[in-house]
Amino acid sequence: MPRLIGQLLLTTLLAMLAGGCATRTAATDRLEFVVVRHAEKADDGSRDPPLSAAGEVRARALAAALDHAPLRAAYATAYRRTQATAAPAARAHGVAVATYDANRAAADFVAQLRREHRDGTVLVVGHSNTVPAIAAALCDCQVAAMGDDEFDRLLTITIDADGHATLHEGRY
Repeated sequence: MPRLIGQLLLTTLLAMLAGGCATRTAATDRLEFVVVRHAEKADDGSRDPPLSAAGEVRARALAAALDHAPLRAAYATAYRRTQATAAPAARAHGVAVATYDANRAAADFVAQLRREHRDGTVLVVGHSNTVPAIAAALCDCQVAAMGDDEFDRLLTITIDADGHATLHEGRY
């Protein structure tokens, strides 16, 4: 656990240093969805645990990774772990975290997202069993399943001016 926290702190620091000279973009003609699973959760035996210490570090790393993105909106399910994962990035950009139903069909949720957002970056925080379906519906492509121990996959779906979607997978 200490090694993971150290790695996450280093990742956060490097992201901050790399982006230190850039300024946030006020407008963009590109629409980008960043879809992630919530960060590591505490093992408190409840159905709705908070983030663990490593999860809190990861949530800050996500915020650092999105620091210079034109973040227009953030969505998370009603669970404490998803809300807490989205909160640092949303707070840094002055947007509220909107809550969406974790049981809502991915296609319906994605239709709403596409209707409501035309440009900028939109963060969506979900769960290992929902994130791949949301990303797949956004890009109309195949997205690999997500393991219960996978907390760092960053799925970015870019929609161009013609409505064509491109999926990029990374880590944060």
